[in-house]
Amino acid sequence: MRYTRWMTSFAGLAFLFICTAAVGLAAEVRGRVSVVAQNGAAESGRNNGVVVWLTPLSDESRSKSRAQPTAPHLKLVQKGKRFTPHILAVQLGSWVDFPNWDPFFHNVFSLFEGKRFDLGLYEAGSTRSVRFDRPGICYIFCNIHPQMSAVVVVVDTPYFTLANDAGEFLLSSVRAGNYRLSVWEEHCTPETLKTLSHEVVVGQVTATIEPLQLREARGTVMLHPNKYGSSYDPQVFSDPIYTQP
Repeated sequence: MRYTRWMTSFAGLAFLFICTAAVGLAAEVRGRVSVVAQNGAAESGRNNGVVVWLTPLSDESRSKSRAQPTAPHLKLVQKGKRFTPHILAVQLGSWVDFPNWDPFFHNVFSLFEGKRFDLGLYEAGSTRSVRFDRPGICYIFCNIHPQMSAVVVVVDTPYFTLANDAGEFLLSSVRAGNYRLSVWEEHCTPETLKTLSHEVVVGQVTATIEPLQLREARGTVMLHPNKYGSSYDPQVFSDPIYTQP
């Protein structure tokens, strides 16, 4: 009887040790970013628009991280002539739904870096979807309403997140190894973002990244043509063809 209890206790301890060791292979990576206004005088208040991700540097780690996303479809909602959320980060291969919650037509398109697509004209209450199968920064607009814009950041890694209002970010369940840390923010130049990218070594405990400061280089308005490369028609908002009966 004692032998049986001893073996049971030993097996339980061994199981606990194995589980603890397995959990130890996945670390947390924490850090903080701050977005500074163009004049450098103060923070811009756009910390929660910063995307942070870790890309494995070894071939083996990259191969393991390329498993297809299993999460349900994400959403970029069209309502009030706006996309919500404005910034969306997704893993390569993810599906994103574009539901139209407005009482009129929309035409979502992207002709920039990353996934290029045109969902065509579709009515209120309907949804169209896109699979983002190319990494990159996808600037998304509506061919009818020039004020509508969104950005989908597509990364080839499962380790990504958006910073919160305070600029804090947390990447969970990161395997030990060497990574390239990258950041993106809508109003920073590619050169600024490139200088902030650097190698990070993740062990089996929580890792803290040195604070990152991003200086903005342009304003909030992004002028862009429609999907045909032309300027938007100022009369398009009153054209009855775009009004849901």
